[in-house]
Amino acid sequence: MATKNFFVLFYLISVLPLLSISLEEYEIPPSVLESIPGGDWVLLHSSIGLSAMHMQLLHNDKVVMFDRTDFGPSNLSLPTGRCRFDPNDVALKTDCTAHSLIYDIVSNSFRPLMVQTDTWCSSGSLLPDGTLVQTGGYNDGERVVRTFSPCSDDQCDWTELPEYLSVRRWYSSNQILPDGRVIIVGGRRVFNYEFYPRNSMNESSPANYYMSFLKETRDVYEENNLYPFLHLLPDGNLFIFANTRSILFDYVGNRVLKEFPEIPGSDKRNYPSTGSSVLLPLHLSGKNETQLPEAEVMVCGGAPSGAFHSTDHSIYVGASKTCGRLRVTDPEPKWVIETLPMARVMSDMLLLPTGDVVIISGAANGTAGWENAVNPVLNPVLYLTYEPDPARRLNVLNASPIPRLYHSAAVLIPDGRILVGGSNPHRLYNFKNVLYPTELSLEAFSPPYLAPQYSELRPSIVSVDPVSYRQMFSVTYVLSAYRAEQGISVTLMAPSFSTHSFAMNQRLVVLNVVSLLQLSSFEYQVSMSGPMSPAIAPPGYYMLFVVYAGIPSHGVWVKVE
Repeated sequence: MATKNFFVLFYLISVLPLLSISLEEYEIPPSVLESIPGGDWVLLHSSIGLSAMHMQLLHNDKVVMFDRTDFGPSNLSLPTGRCRFDPNDVALKTDCTAHSLIYDIVSNSFRPLMVQTDTWCSSGSLLPDGTLVQTGGYNDGERVVRTFSPCSDDQCDWTELPEYLSVRRWYSSNQILPDGRVIIVGGRRVFNYEFYPRNSMNESSPANYYMSFLKETRDVYEENNLYPFLHLLPDGNLFIFANTRSILFDYVGNRVLKEFPEIPGSDKRNYPSTGSSVLLPLHLSGKNETQLPEAEVMVCGGAPSGAFHSTDHSIYVGASKTCGRLRVTDPEPKWVIETLPMARVMSDMLLLPTGDVVIISGAANGTAGWENAVNPVLNPVLYLTYEPDPARRLNVLNASPIPRLYHSAAVLIPDGRILVGGSNPHRLYNFKNVLYPTELSLEAFSPPYLAPQYSELRPSIVSVDPVSYRQMFSVTYVLSAYRAEQGISVTLMAPSFSTHSFAMNQRLVVLNVVSLLQLSSFEYQVSMSGPMSPAIAPPGYYMLFVVYAGIPSHGVWVKVE
């Protein structure tokens, strides 16, 4: 490494003048996508053998996917001699098919995994070491914690910790915390939260903590507060949204610090009136260690009150057409409401490396649940977070040919594409005599920034220094067409656990770039400071992107610690 650095320095001194490119105040570079292309869909597999109800991207460029065990046999066999024996299963006591798999992004291949207990409507998070912690489910899985540690030899599989959770966790939500623990909030008719791992240092600590907000927001007839939206804020507290209400919550002191205004309108936003939510990008530009970035939450889609039970009578009420943005760090925050191009329920909202948001999949009528939705919404919508003109902020993209309804999921992967799979609008893998058959396919959607005409504007990362809190580090990249006015930004993206239209732990941090050097004709080095604290970016693995003119590089994995 020292020899390499010497020759680079010699070349710079003797051959090139060292150019220091001035940086104006900017947070996200202006985009060149004046006319938004529609994006492209590619069918990766017509069948992966199971329906991708849950997805988690891992730092070895693989994605864990799984559905539920009480569905009957899947179309993916376990290796010869392996079977699941479960006397509690409501479909099969002996099952030699897989209900989980691991997908390799690079090779576009997958292999089956063995999950023993029922993972239906469960939740998950990644620990700082990259291990997936997957919590709860149904029946014999409702109090189980499962872990999956990434490996390179294709020998890793699920490990299960039965009865680890203090209560049933079915439809709960998870969030990684600054100290590396995971908080698990709610569940069906459960009005408390707990932590993984437990506090083994203090045996007197309660197994769980009551949260009255969860009981208050439950609709007696339709619930509408399942899979509550959780977002870790820069001050270390939690934003929690359920039904139409939201709070600022101190999980250390077990107290509500503030209740925010109700989101306007009568639409419900959580399961089964399933909307979605993201924490918009956190900007560290120009901030010192005592200045916290502003935090803004966006909630989109959902369904009106009563929509869930209307489906019992084959009445499919129109879904919500609104999005709300709430700057939660304002002293007196107020919702700003925007109108979607089409109504949506059960859509996934994913942050992109550029800071924009894609809204993908779902239906225009009905709610979550078996056979409870019609009129699939096939067109994603690109939401331009930084576009000042509301009329230009929402852009309809090209449609997928495959409906994605109940129990579909989507995740962003390092090359900037979005994996989309699943859709089980009925029971037991039924493919016949139904309007929307169980969907076993896997697609990839390429957002507009991956269009071929932008290839010369796409940075290519050469090297990245280790990333630590409050410490300077550098990224070296190659770019063939640089203009200073377009600027450069560097973003950190936390990989999400996605299920039921909510990407848990999803997070985008825009770093504070302080210098940019041109090393050669096409090679550049950008320097910036690491995140200010674990509340800004909890410890663990992130995809790092260099973004130029609205075009992101391929993401590179870094560990923030």
